[in-house]
Amino acid sequence: MAWFTFPDNLLCRCLGISITMWFTLLFVFIIVPAVLGVSFGIRSFYMRTLLKIFEWATLRMEMGAKEKNQELYKPYTNGIIAKEPPSSLQQEILELRGSANGLRSEPEFEMADIFYFCRRGVESIVDDEVTKRFSAQELESWNLLTRSNYNFRHISLRLTVLWGLGILIRYGVLLPLRVTLAVTGICLLLVLTTLVAFLPSAELRSYLSEKVHLMCYRICVRALTAIITYHNSENKPKNGGICVANHTTPIDVIILANDGCYSLVGQVHGGLMGMVQRAMVKSSSHIWFERSEVKDRHLVAKRLGDHVADKTKQPILVFPEGTCINNTSVMMFKKGSFEIGCTVYPVAIKYDPRFGDAFWNSSKFGMVSYLLRMMSSWAIVCSVWYLPPMNREEGEDAVQFANRVKAAIAAQGGLVDLIWDGGLKRAKVKDVFKEEQQKLYSKVLVGDSEDQMEDKCSEDGTAEGDESSKDPTEGQ
Repeated sequence: MAWFTFPDNLLCRCLGISITMWFTLLFVFIIVPAVLGVSFGIRSFYMRTLLKIFEWATLRMEMGAKEKNQELYKPYTNGIIAKEPPSSLQQEILELRGSANGLRSEPEFEMADIFYFCRRGVESIVDDEVTKRFSAQELESWNLLTRSNYNFRHISLRLTVLWGLGILIRYGVLLPLRVTLAVTGICLLLVLTTLVAFLPSAELRSYLSEKVHLMCYRICVRALTAIITYHNSENKPKNGGICVANHTTPIDVIILANDGCYSLVGQVHGGLMGMVQRAMVKSSSHIWFERSEVKDRHLVAKRLGDHVADKTKQPILVFPEGTCINNTSVMMFKKGSFEIGCTVYPVAIKYDPRFGDAFWNSSKFGMVSYLLRMMSSWAIVCSVWYLPPMNREEGEDAVQFANRVKAAIAAQGGLVDLIWDGGLKRAKVKDVFKEEQQKLYSKVLVGDSEDQMEDKCSEDGTAEGDESSKDPTEGQ
């Protein structure tokens, strides 16, 4: 029976050697560089190779489309419908009424005014500025991912073979490697932060905690094959401040923490996420709120204020949008983070969708399926800009300060600056916006008559003043 058991022993030996080689390469080329904070340039070479492959694939598809005399790309438009340049409500209603002399002196409603609100309503339904920010942006070229291809009819045999080879690489090599790295990073974070928490010296505990967090975040970044370019590092957030950034995906935290440690703010979770939160807070000063405390604005503001008042604690990382946007725009910042009265460090994050769509559409994908999509993509490529620190100016309220910071982030990241609340992703429009439109229309109806009455009163007052200023002996 020896000859019968020989193949089993050989199979076990080959399997053992393969696993040993796998973990050895993993340790030497990924974990050790992550601990030391160095890079061998493998990811950069990988990115350049992918770009050349994408360019070749796009060229082949363009040639196929040209041979069939068909359009490969959709015609570029700013939206589904062509919108006219924005103008004031009064001006548009004047055009509808066909009057060039202005509104009537007496408040009067005309049926033609209805068409203004009907047109605006239809525009918002068909092509509003909010809904399209919660769906993945379209690509102009194919990145060999099935989910991003809209031109299957132009795929040739060579492209099909290349696409199949890409599936084997992504799911047979990259996905197992990335899952192994992610599990390694999370396990190290749980174990090492727990051990560091037992150290009696606060200074040593703080120092080692920072090193442990950096190491684990760098391993997790490599689990996504993330290629990050950091700009203006002299503006990196410092202790005693708040770092605010635009929000595209939950991995924004890892992207930023790969270059420096932050104190995180969030709600207490259960399961694996809860285990990670409890382990992290043992060795570092993160701020976790119970579900019942999240809506208590005064409690949240107090805990944030107490944190930034201690200059020994790491800067707080906050995403004021409150939800994930598809990285084409920046939506309204919640004012809570800007009421603390401390220095704010704006950060702009811009992802390159050619290698993988980083946007998390939470209404369509759960966390597990989203992470699976990320780990089965080619890579996560992004740029991070540290903007100069900003402080609240004299006479500026929290809303104005938040809008100023938001505008700076949008300008640096090449994003559209929108005034809308990201909460519209799941909630209805607030009555405040409706009342604002009603007030504007009311001013159109009665504004001119009020202005004319004020002008008339001022003229009468001026005339009376002139009469009283005359010389009384002039008529004698």
